[in-house]
Amino acid sequence: MGSLRSIEDLAIEGRRVFVRVDFNVPLDDGRITDDSRIRAALPTLRHALERGAHLVLASHAGRPKGERKPSLSLEPMGARLAELLDAEVLLTDDCVSEAAGKIVGDLRDGQVALLENLRFNVGEEKNDEGFARELAKLADVYVNDAFGAAHRAHASVAALPQLISERGIGLLMKAEVQSLQRLREDAPRPFVAILGGAKVSDKIGVLEALLERVDALLIGGAMANTFLAAKGLSMGKSLLEEDKLALARTLMQRADERGVDLLLPKDLVVADAIDAERGQVVEISQVPGDAMALDIGPATVDAYRDAIMPARALFWNGPMGLFEREPFSRGSIGVAQAGAECPGFTVVGGGDSVAAVNQAQLAARYDHVSTGGGASLEYLEGKELPGLSAVRSAEVG
Repeated sequence: MGSLRSIEDLAIEGRRVFVRVDFNVPLDDGRITDDSRIRAALPTLRHALERGAHLVLASHAGRPKGERKPSLSLEPMGARLAELLDAEVLLTDDCVSEAAGKIVGDLRDGQVALLENLRFNVGEEKNDEGFARELAKLADVYVNDAFGAAHRAHASVAALPQLISERGIGLLMKAEVQSLQRLREDAPRPFVAILGGAKVSDKIGVLEALLERVDALLIGGAMANTFLAAKGLSMGKSLLEEDKLALARTLMQRADERGVDLLLPKDLVVADAIDAERGQVVEISQVPGDAMALDIGPATVDAYRDAIMPARALFWNGPMGLFEREPFSRGSIGVAQAGAECPGFTVVGGGDSVAAVNQAQLAARYDHVSTGGGASLEYLEGKELPGLSAVRSAEVG
């Protein structure tokens, strides 16, 4: 944790505590389809309320690009939070306005203010200091509990905390940092990492970093297609990155030089289209020219399970296939089950891999389920996240 202070160490009693949360939850016609990010913030919020803090919450949602879009209002999030906290949650008309200031100033014990979508203001994504100073007028104490946004140098994450002397991180952020720090600095061996998802290019940094630390690296998802093509295999119509074939070969060579067991699929589930009703299991050398790989096959799941079970540390980010389609979700579910049975220290992060764990009702069997896909990858890569740098800084503007 270093110089980071948690909310437990801050003087918050009777003060306006600005908590940067991550309520960027999926919505379907204004209805929340997954409230896990809201639930993840509850320990911090309950801790603050129990100590008599006046809570001012702020979050982004979607990509409104500085425009007010009713479909991206935080109103549904506020309503759900009120149910979960059993407290009154007051949504402001804007994140910075005279009315918002009055609501925050008039907060009574047990009430919570939720500022409207930060990204309705163009200053948020620009990390604008003027916008940050307007937000600072609403706060005596700053707490960042939005790990999923900690890698973004945005105003509420980077500029704002440097304007407030009493600052730190929430309980969720504390758990994220402690878990990922263990993997980054002192992972028990053998350390096994599983990476999936669509593109090698999205994960070059973490691939290179993990090759310096892990004993085995398991590759799935569409990014595995690029590695298989780099080995000279024909992948039919499968999604792959032609311009990353040389990089994939370099990564495989580096793994071999370092004695890292880099595992690629042995078999695949293929179909002629992503909306196909069923898939066909084929060997990796037998992908039809008119088909695309959409999941790892059962032999690969078995091989990956064999690699996962001896691990004393396990990190998983990214699905093994087109997880959102049932015919192509079995690889991700199989890996989720293997990870849950692994006796080592287990961490899963990333939207679809977390979704696989939740769908299989296995989340409780992992030591840590991260709320930040991109943030967790950058942290493991060794980068200092803007959201952490800002709360560590000793200078106040």
